[in-house]
Amino acid sequence: MPLRTTKHWFGVVLDAPDASALAHFYERLLGWTLFRDTPSWATLAPSDTHGYNLSFQTEPNYVRPVWPSEPGRPIMMLHLDLEVDDLDAAVAYAVELGAVLAGFQPQEDVRVMLDPAGHPFCLYVDRD
Repeated sequence: MPLRTTKHWFGVVLDAPDASALAHFYERLLGWTLFRDTPSWATLAPSDTHGYNLSFQTEPNYVRPVWPSEPGRPIMMLHLDLEVDDLDAAVAYAVELGAVLAGFQPQEDVRVMLDPAGHPFCLYVDRD
């Protein structure tokens, strides 16, 4: 039997040293609605009918990942791909909110960013 239920799908959970602070960053970045905001857990979604697609959990032992990976250092376990209309404008906006442009950029049409907790996320324009 599949695990799917009639309940809302929760999506992805990112650990962070401060769940609320990281949730507020993504709330502003994505323009989504913050549905739950506590010191230990926060959830975001595009609307109240989409489930909670991005959640954040405070992890007191959180260690910031490095990207690109390096032997013996904490690596990213996942990253978010976010399609945008204007790559340069999206990068500028993300930086304004507290993201950092990663030092290594493997593709010309994608920008790897680091959120305030160090999680990599990619901004890209779909040219197809």
